[in-house]
Amino acid sequence: VEVFGQVLAATERSLWVLETFHPPTVYLPPDALRQQWLQPAPGRSFCEWKGVAHYWDLVAPDGRRRLPRALWSYPQPTAPFADLAGWFALYPALMDGCWVDGAPVEPQGGGFYGGWVLPWLQGPFKGDPAHPELI
Repeated sequence: VEVFGQVLAATERSLWVLETFHPPTVYLPPDALRQQWLQPAPGRSFCEWKGVAHYWDLVAPDGRRRLPRALWSYPQPTAPFADLAGWFALYPALMDGCWVDGAPVEPQGGGFYGGWVLPWLQGPFKGDPAHPELI
């Protein structure tokens, strides 16, 4: 994952969460991220499956740019999603680029969603304006 013209995260480990009509949301381990670029953001959201999400602003190393609520995490997820505790997901649309095994990621449509659309995945996906029945 690159942002602000630099590498934010690099790892060979990730957790992928699949939800109905969504491409995978990728969660990255905390040791894969430049956590010094993260600042807690106000507000929370609730997922009936995963629990309470906390949000993070991404702040450029020079402090001149900020991407509000660019990442989220579940510090205390529900039992079925316990493996997500402390891991981070991000909105690919806010990044300079994301790649999986060298393949570029297309952000999931709709602006609200954080799915990673990869060349080998087939939709339609929620958020795709060509499929308003899924929006």
